[in-house]
Amino acid sequence: MDIRLFPPEEILETTVALPPSKSIGTRAMVLNFIAGATPEPDDSCDDTATLSAILSAGLPVGETEVNVGPAGTAMRFLTALFAASEGVDCVLTGSERMLRRPIGPLVGVLRKIGADIEYAGEEGFPPLRIRGRRLAGGSVEIDASVSSQFISALMMITPLLEDDLSIRLLGDVQSMSYIRMTAGMMTQRGACIDFERDKIDISCSGGLKPLPQSEPDWSAAAFWYEISAVTAGWVTLTGISEESLQGDRNVAGLYERLGVLTSFEDGNAELSATPDLYNWLEADLTDMPDAVPSLVATCCLIGMRFVLTGIGALHNKECDRIEALIAEMAKLGCILETENYGTTLRWDGRRVPVREIPVFDTYNDHRMAMALAPVCVFVPGIVIKNAEVVSKSYPRFWQQLEEAGFRIVDPSEPISAVEEDA
Repeated sequence: MDIRLFPPEEILETTVALPPSKSIGTRAMVLNFIAGATPEPDDSCDDTATLSAILSAGLPVGETEVNVGPAGTAMRFLTALFAASEGVDCVLTGSERMLRRPIGPLVGVLRKIGADIEYAGEEGFPPLRIRGRRLAGGSVEIDASVSSQFISALMMITPLLEDDLSIRLLGDVQSMSYIRMTAGMMTQRGACIDFERDKIDISCSGGLKPLPQSEPDWSAAAFWYEISAVTAGWVTLTGISEESLQGDRNVAGLYERLGVLTSFEDGNAELSATPDLYNWLEADLTDMPDAVPSLVATCCLIGMRFVLTGIGALHNKECDRIEALIAEMAKLGCILETENYGTTLRWDGRRVPVREIPVFDTYNDHRMAMALAPVCVFVPGIVIKNAEVVSKSYPRFWQQLEEAGFRIVDPSEPISAVEEDA
C-alpha cells in the first residue's frame, strides 16, 4: 500500500495513545512463559503477535518448523528459550531478510553451555535446527557489539539452567539500556542480578514469578517528537512514564536540543515546541538506536547539522538503516556521510537542489516509514511506499496521523486535484 501525505492545515494539537512497548512486552512474554504462566494473547503489533502465537502453541516437538517472519526479537529470544527447553525439536526460521541477520555470537555461547544447535543454511545465520536440553550455566563470554538482544536472551533463560549464569561482555556493548531493562524486569520477578560494566551475574534459585507488564512505547514516542519539532505543534502522549525502564525515554532530552520541551503532568507527557535550538547536534546513540531514523529526519528538515555515533547496530536491523537513511535523505537534497567504518553518521548541512516531490522507499522497515512521514510538512504530497510496514510495531500510526489533521490520499490521484479538494 502506497500513500500520499499532506500536512495539517491548522496548527497541530493532538492527544496520542502510543502502542504498548514491544521491548517490554516481548521480554514479559518470555519471562512469564518460563515462570509457568499461560501466555496472554498480544496483537498490539506484528512482533508481539508473532511471539505470543508461538508461545501459546507450546514448545515445538517432532521436527516442527517455527517461522518468526521478520521478527528479529522473536528469533533471538526463541533461539535461547528453545535450546534450554528439554524436548524441543524444531527448525527455527524466518523471512528472507531474517536469514541474513547474524546470530552466530548467541549460538556460539549456547553451544558452550551444552546446546544442540545446527545451522540449517549458512554458517552464522538462521535457519537453526534446535534440539532442546537442560543446559549447564556457569561462566560465559559473548561479543556484545552485534546485538544487546543476544545478552538479554541468555539472561532470561537462567532459571532453566543447572547453575547460575555469569556473562562477561566483550567489545563495545550495543544498547546497554536494553540489557538493563531485561535486568530490571527479571529483578521484579525475583531474580538476583549483580550488574557491572562488563559483567552480569544472575541467580534464579527461587525461580521467577509471572507479572503482567505493559506500558506505552517510548521508541514510538520519537516520531511524535519529530512531528512536534517540524510542525511547532502540541502533542500529548498519554500514560507514558518518565521513570520507565526503556532506554528510549531519553529521547525527551535529545529533542529538547531540537526545540521540543517535555513536561510530565497527570501521567502524561506534554510536548511543546520552543524557538530555542542548538546549532549542532552531537549524540552517542548506542543505548537508543531506534531513535536514529526520527532524529536524522528531524535534523535534515529543520536544518540542524549533526554527528551521531554508536550506530553500528543499525546496519543489521530490518534493513541497513544507515544506508537507507543516506539514500532517502538524498531525495530531500541532504548529503549524509558515514565515518569510522559505518558507526558514525554525519551531516554538515550540505544540500543539492531537488526538483521533484520525493517518493520514499521504506525497505520493509517500520521505523523508516514513520520517520519519513513528517517530511510532508515541508514537502506536501510526498509518497510513502509500502506504508503498511508500520504494523510491525505501530499498527494505528497512519490512523493517528489522520486524527491529528494530516491527510492521506491515494498516490494515483493528481496532486492538483487533491489540493483543490482541500
